[in-house]
Amino acid sequence: MSTASPSLPDDGAQRRLSLLRHAKSSWDSSAFDDHERPLDGRGQAAGRLLAAYFANRHAPDLVLCSDALRARQTYALIAAGLPGRPRVLFEAALYLASCDRLLARIEAVSDETRDLLVIGHNPGLHELAAILAEIGPPRLIGAIRQAFPTGAVAGYVFNGGWHELHSIASTVVEFVTPALLSRREVDA
Repeated sequence: MSTASPSLPDDGAQRRLSLLRHAKSSWDSSAFDDHERPLDGRGQAAGRLLAAYFANRHAPDLVLCSDALRARQTYALIAAGLPGRPRVLFEAALYLASCDRLLARIEAVSDETRDLLVIGHNPGLHELAAILAEIGPPRLIGAIRQAFPTGAVAGYVFNGGWHELHSIASTVVEFVTPALLSRREVDA
C-alpha cells in the first residue's frame, strides 16, 4: 500500500481529503459511556506511529474531528507530528456520523481549504471511504473496501470544490494502517 503523498499544484482547483478512523479504544471499563471511551495502550502506540507518519505528509489546512474522547485523543497524538498548525474543529455531529452526514459536512467546507483531515468513526467513515475509492491503484481500492480498522488513513485527491465531492471522481492516493506502519518501523 502506497504512502506516497503527491504534492498539490498551486492551481487552486485540486483538493486533498484524508479520512482517519480514531485509534483503538478501551472496552475495559463499563464506567465510561461510549462517547467517553479513552484510547487503550494499543491505540496510544498507534497514535505515535500515526504522528510519525503525518510528520512526513502535506499538512492539512483544517481538521474536522469528532468530539468523542477517543477521536480527540487520536488527534492529540498526531498533532505533534503535523507540520504547521491546522485549524481544528471538534464537532458533536461527527460522533458516529453516517456516511451521508459526513459527506454533507465535508461538502460544507469552504473552498479556501485545500487539504482536509476528518477524524471519525465506523461504520460511516468506512462507508464514505469505500464510496470515494473510485479511481486509483486497485490494491488500495480493494483494501479500503475490505476493511477500515482503527487508526486507518485513506487519502484522496480531486479537482473541484468541496461542494462537488458527491458528484466528481476522487483518486485514492494512500491507505495505511497502524499494522502497516508498525511493519515498516521494524523493517527500517
